[in-house]
Amino acid sequence: MFTGIIEEIGEIKEIRHGEKSARLTVACRTVTEGSRVGDSIAVNGVCLTATNITTGSFAADVMAETIRRSSLGTLVPGSRVNLERAMPADGRFGGHIVSGHIDGTGTVTKLTKEDNAVWVTIRAEQPVLRLIVEKGSVAIDGISLTAAKVEADSFSVSVIPHTGSATTLLEKKVGDKVNLENDVIGKYVERLLNLTSAQPERKSRINMDFLAEHGFI
Repeated sequence: MFTGIIEEIGEIKEIRHGEKSARLTVACRTVTEGSRVGDSIAVNGVCLTATNITTGSFAADVMAETIRRSSLGTLVPGSRVNLERAMPADGRFGGHIVSGHIDGTGTVTKLTKEDNAVWVTIRAEQPVLRLIVEKGSVAIDGISLTAAKVEADSFSVSVIPHTGSATTLLEKKVGDKVNLENDVIGKYVERLLNLTSAQPERKSRINMDFLAEHGFI
């Protein structure tokens, strides 16, 4: 599990493409400290398993499903990426629950400066957008952020100077893709309320009337 608080910006040192998969080598400093082969490291929000670690880099395999779901397939040597180690049991929970399992990608459509912050607007498909709520949490390229505005086909976040300097988000240009992960709590609520078409033969007894009857609303 991750928290969405980026520890450092790394750089893609090498990428070897398979037929549908890839192997990344990432140059970095901080996230290799205390890490061992088999540990999880999030790269632009994607949970990857370190298969080789040196003092200045780590390598990880990227399977076909991850390439399809995320923007990792667009990386090239020299690409800068957000990095975070899995949260230790005694660590501080500074962001929100981030699993590192990407729900889909979005496209940057606008960057607008407002005083000391920058508004970033991202267009997203409905399966992802429907679980993003105003003032709720969303992970963008692994960064824990608050959705300040939600519209019919997009949402916006306001990025403070520290987040802008500690991550790659403000390096993005209009048209660039970013990885999106919905708040896992919202995904479980949707599943329990049977709001999706998954397993239509199983109807949940949990609905608004049930919640009201038992004092939840």
